Amino acid sequence: MEKKPHFVRREFPPREVSSVSLALLFAAILLLNALLYLYVNKFYTSSGRAETDPGLCPFGYFKLGAVKNCSPWLSCEAINREVRKLKCVGEGAVKKVFLSEWKENKVVLSQLTNSELKEDFLHGLKMLKALQSKHVVRLLGYCVQQFTVLTEYHPLGSLRGLNETLHIPKYKGMNTWHRRLMLAIDYVSIIRYLHSSPLGTLVMCDSNDLDKVLSQYLLTSDFHILVNDLDALPLVNRSAGRLVKCGHRELRGEFVAPEQRWPYGEEVPFEDDLMPPYDEKTDIWKIPDVSNFFLGHVEGSDIVRLHLFDIHAACKKKDPAERPSAQEVLDTYRKVLTLLIREAAMPGTREML
Repeated sequence: MEKKPHFVRREFPPREVSSVSLALLFAAILLLNALLYLYVNKFYTSSGRAETDPGLCPFGYFKLGAVKNCSPWLSCEAINREVRKLKCVGEGAVKKVFLSEWKENKVVLSQLTNSELKEDFLHGLKMLKALQSKHVVRLLGYCVQQFTVLTEYHPLGSLRGLNETLHIPKYKGMNTWHRRLMLAIDYVSIIRYLHSSPLGTLVMCDSNDLDKVLSQYLLTSDFHILVNDLDALPLVNRSAGRLVKCGHRELRGEFVAPEQRWPYGEEVPFEDDLMPPYDEKTDIWKIPDVSNFFLGHVEGSDIVRLHLFDIHAACKKKDPAERPSAQEVLDTYRKVLTLLIREAAMPGTREML
């Protein structure tokens, strides 16, 4: 009688990850990276964030809201005839600001209040005209004879009110590390733009303390940043040996860069003529403090700060020449954003590999 073959079940050692699973994992990672690239790139290019904005009108023209056609900047006659003041919403050393109305659109009318500062006012207008871009508040018209400037209205106001805005129920969903880091990226993008502007390297001089910095920028309704006040924007020209000084008074405090402080000690009285000039690296020194404000104290913000530690330490180098450029800071911010989004999307990827 034949014996039936006896089959013995062989036990194979378990494999950690099959080749098919590994291939699928790598495919998923590649797909995720592609989606992340598109996602992050969308933020850089949406709402006028791209380096070139096809929605911008030609020089000397503007458009508001849903209007498709561009209109020429309003003249003195048009401003006097068509713009209606509603109420005063602010006043600084140079100008008074009125919420106004033009053809059922809310606009902002700025008027010089101190005739001794008319050169600052006209310089601000010159900068506003020359730097029209996605980074700068939209110019709608001006009247040199009456020292008035008309610009687009942004109801969320200056960045000084950012934290208050983020506590409004409507905007609480924006109060995340991700959105706050995007605001910091916007801010550094503006500094980069000013340092490589069509006019040359410009320094943001109205920035002697955090509150002053925040007052120079507007928060748009889609949570981006525009620079609004360009009255103090001197030009650095290294090839011509031209550096700058932010005003004619002594600057104090840790917020301003070391080279902006009086270098000869308390025993020597401050004299503007003896104060050495400096360059655009003063703006770089201030980036960590401004970004720290943007990041706030929401969940995840400390992780962002940890990733930005090295670049911020470089920004705080005492020697201006050792500080990074605004472009280098911006590149680092973008890399950190992409990295953190990737880790948030696939937190277990590293362990799987």
